[in-house]
Amino acid sequence: MSENSQNRQLRPVYVEAFDLDDAWFRCLTEILEHGYVYKIDRGSYAGQRRLEFDFITVRVKNPAHQIIPIMPEGSSIPAPTDMNYIQQYLQYLLTSCKTETEDYTYGERLVDPKVKVETGTADGKKMIKEMPLECNQIEEVIRIYKTQGFGTNQAVMEIGMPSDIKLADPPCLRIIDTRVRYGKLHFFLYFRSWDLWGGFPSNLGGLELVKQYMASEIGVENGEIVACSKGLHLYEYAWELAKQRTHKSELEIK
Repeated sequence: MSENSQNRQLRPVYVEAFDLDDAWFRCLTEILEHGYVYKIDRGSYAGQRRLEFDFITVRVKNPAHQIIPIMPEGSSIPAPTDMNYIQQYLQYLLTSCKTETEDYTYGERLVDPKVKVETGTADGKKMIKEMPLECNQIEEVIRIYKTQGFGTNQAVMEIGMPSDIKLADPPCLRIIDTRVRYGKLHFFLYFRSWDLWGGFPSNLGGLELVKQYMASEIGVENGEIVACSKGLHLYEYAWELAKQRTHKSELEIK
């Protein structure tokens, strides 16, 4: 797995899957065979080990067919997500609601993005004001396709902002690019970092429901998802679970 050689080159991986369940299973299989083991210097679970792809592209041809992972009958492996959770996650993606402890949510960035501006100090503390950008990206993309046609490369929704580099936990999902082609709406996603065990199935399940909603509003069929990441990973706690799910219990990760 891990190899301390300066001559080692990046090993991009391409996965083509039928549905989201198939995509999750195939990615688990591939990461156990081609993942790179390293200690986390900065980020979630700093100090622990992570198994990670150098870079991966995942094409899901029929994401609506099976949205959540299917656990083998009689298996004791905990399911990473379920439809109830994904339905709740959908609201997280479609509304701007956030708690006082959250710097952002994906939904806020999509439907009601705000820029934080320092306006001065009071009692030695910085005063921060949130300035709405007044841009619902989901509804704007729908409007573009409905009123201006499908021949465009400009219908892209951005999650990331330059100032996110200063956050302790910047957004993992950075961009949702879209395309209507062959009568279908397709999503093209980029994740800077991505938890394969729990994040992958919940993120893609929720985004698939967003895509279905947008396709219906635009008046086209629902299409594919193509996602890529240089940070799709498994935390160490999930290594044994992944080996059990893929029937690779004999595999040793070094």
